[in-house]
Amino acid sequence: MNEPAGRMPVVVLVSGRGSNLQAIIDAADQGRIPATIEAVVSDSADAFALERARRASIAALTLIRRDFPDRLAYDAALADLIESHNPGLVVLAGFMRILGPATVQRYAGRMLNIHPSLLPAYAGLDTHRRVIEAGEIETGASVHFVTETLDAGPAIIQARVPVKPDDDADRLAARVLEREHQIYPMAIGWFAEGRLEMRDGRAWLDGKPLDEPIRLEQATKSSAA
Repeated sequence: MNEPAGRMPVVVLVSGRGSNLQAIIDAADQGRIPATIEAVVSDSADAFALERARRASIAALTLIRRDFPDRLAYDAALADLIESHNPGLVVLAGFMRILGPATVQRYAGRMLNIHPSLLPAYAGLDTHRRVIEAGEIETGASVHFVTETLDAGPAIIQARVPVKPDDDADRLAARVLEREHQIYPMAIGWFAEGRLEMRDGRAWLDGKPLDEPIRLEQATKSSAA
């Protein structure tokens, strides 16, 4: 199990606006999670997330796929760049590139992702449109460990969001994102505190396997107790 010792070094991978990155930065700055973001790495030089990192005096780094001959070379360079910051945890925060098996294996049990659905439902892209078209009355967000199968790693915590009759994909996405900003720092905090781990293909919290993901309501009630 992870031993809590000071603030855990974290590397965050991003591709876009970085609103989840900002939620993590804020949580770390406010002392709500014992973590320090050592670097933010993007596959897009135009990602606004890099500006968020600069404003927080965090190393803002870019690694572009087209600068490498193939995916294997890119993945190897990305893994080396991550490793140069000695992270205890790697966080995917809107990173839109699928990582190769070697990179995932290198950080097995030390890499988290967030997905805008109640996994295992609606893995993959275009989630909110698919949820609405299917007539779902509820959706949400899930934090999970990263494994080689896309969006299939063991889920840690989920937040549920109702689908309203007048929702379109953008309105639904905005409400789900609000919950993402709550649950992602929580999961990162648990890991940094040594409470969370992946063992035998399952998520474990406080030494107990999670038969199902923690719900946001449970986590909030527990922290208030």
